[in-house]
Amino acid sequence: MKHHQEKIPTKIYQDSDSASVAVALEIVSLINKAAKSNKKFILGLATGSTPTRVYLELISLNKKKKVSFKNVITFNLDEYFPMPKESLQSYVRFMHEHLFDHIDILPENINIPDGTSPKHKVQSYCLEYEKKIEQLGGIDYQLLGIGRTGHIGFNEPGSGEDTFTRLITLDQVTRLDAASDFFGEEHVPNKAITMGVGTILKAKKIVMMAWGEGKANIIKKAVEGEVTLQIPSSFLQKHHNSEVILDEAAASELTRVKTPWLVKSLEWNNEKLIIKAVVWLSQNLQKPILKLTNNDYMEHGMGDLITEKGNAYQLNIKVFNQLQQTITGWPGGKPNADDSQRPERAKPFPKKVLIFSPHPDDDVISMGGTFLRLVEQGHQVHVAYQTSGNIAVFDDDAIRFADFANDFNKIFNLEENNKANKLYDKMVSALKKKKPGEIDSKEVMQIKGLIRKGEAKSACRYVGITDEQIHFLDLPFYETGTVKKKPISQADVDIIVKLLKEIKPHQIYAAGDLSDPHGTHRVCLAAIFAAIEQLKNQTWMKNCYVWLYRGAWQEWEIENIEMAVPLSPEELMKKRKAIFKHQSQKDAALFPGNDKREFWVRAEDRNHATAAAYNNLGLAEYEAIEAFVRYKF
Repeated sequence: MKHHQEKIPTKIYQDSDSASVAVALEIVSLINKAAKSNKKFILGLATGSTPTRVYLELISLNKKKKVSFKNVITFNLDEYFPMPKESLQSYVRFMHEHLFDHIDILPENINIPDGTSPKHKVQSYCLEYEKKIEQLGGIDYQLLGIGRTGHIGFNEPGSGEDTFTRLITLDQVTRLDAASDFFGEEHVPNKAITMGVGTILKAKKIVMMAWGEGKANIIKKAVEGEVTLQIPSSFLQKHHNSEVILDEAAASELTRVKTPWLVKSLEWNNEKLIIKAVVWLSQNLQKPILKLTNNDYMEHGMGDLITEKGNAYQLNIKVFNQLQQTITGWPGGKPNADDSQRPERAKPFPKKVLIFSPHPDDDVISMGGTFLRLVEQGHQVHVAYQTSGNIAVFDDDAIRFADFANDFNKIFNLEENNKANKLYDKMVSALKKKKPGEIDSKEVMQIKGLIRKGEAKSACRYVGITDEQIHFLDLPFYETGTVKKKPISQADVDIIVKLLKEIKPHQIYAAGDLSDPHGTHRVCLAAIFAAIEQLKNQTWMKNCYVWLYRGAWQEWEIENIEMAVPLSPEELMKKRKAIFKHQSQKDAALFPGNDKREFWVRAEDRNHATAAAYNNLGLAEYEAIEAFVRYKF
């Protein structure tokens, strides 16, 4: 179904799992239909985190004998250039690990652009790739993801519908997004071989998928905006049989989701929807909530809201009060106070608080001010670091710390059979031989983990908690030495269950940042939710509030915020100093989507922006605000 703002038919699913299963079932249905007619099925495939759940489902259906891939011929969209096939970052390796090695496809039916072609032969190779697709009658079903620049395949901004399989130079944003896979932007190839926009548009059916809030803005432009060379995915608007598949987060900027009252009549019986509408109107008109008039509502598609709720004045005051009640300087609850209109309970006081941090710095980056305030207000605060974060440490930092340990042992005569020196030599030798993106040795991984652990301890001591209240969980799913992690297992959940039973907290804080559906934050949160599900009938768990914070780069939408903790300039400076303890994370350019500014700058920008948003709505003016949403189980 195509909504009138949407120029490509778009389906929205609750989450990426259900969306991926739906796509996999459609592919299987089409493969089976072709097989019944003794026809080959030509399938165009993509790489990256977006399609991995689709591939898992295809593997499962193949193993259950629901489909055979013996009549399927695949063509992949792209490959880095140059790129050895056995490299960790190779799309050949990616496709075999995520799909081909687990299904009954014939090896000769697999086609992936060859990143090992001699450069002088690449042009003729690309022509042959294009010709092979055409000789088979074209692609029947093309699967796509979408990049932050709006690229499909590696068709960067500037790629038009007349482009075909070719060697291209990668956009800087694309290389930054790939930096974590290559353990540093400097290792990301400058070029890639890609099918062109024209090649893709020749497919009989095209399905473009996107998950997470991080894709919401570009999806809106591709689906609702004009067709433009600057957003190559917008050319799908010209295709006779294209479809966009989204989870709710990726769809959040579409008109029918963000401002549904502009496209259809609504029943205004949802409090969050009403707050969302009033906040949007206030922001759109740049008027405080209490100054909005009946005419403002009438002229912006919300006349029926005013009709249902009386008048603008009554509605404005109600929404204003609801927002005001989210603001509290007492995140652990204010003792001896009326808590009927407060986000947290007054009793018990003090509370046992457990902050979960996916990496060893998310606690202070994302909720450092609240962390400080909870400690200062006398609560017993524990922090649990769910992963070691070792892959985010540079090799030269590992050498520097190993060198320090070696010299330390020499100075204080702690050497035993010269073990420290031997270990140091072994580690330096391994790092010198290591190719970009290659897995670290066990010893190097351990040293990198110790660096992150030491920084986390330093930040916690600065905030004011003892070492006994710091917990390093080292969840097994993370410890692979590569960006690709293992699936969550019961072993991960059991570790969290054990800690929860030990502490029996009154409050839990957890990272609710879902912008990457396959990222560490999401897996860590899934493990916490699974542990809570196991323990939810325990008396102490029934009396526990779970508060979700966001990662450093995005904030909760105002209509969803249930606790807003204001920070003074002094508290913001303390938060900054706590973040400074994480010295190995100063080069933020390593991670996807980052813009080279340091963590503390971006964290403060977000906190300032949240405070400014509240201020512009007509609420009190604060220096900064950290925001939370309560998870009800």
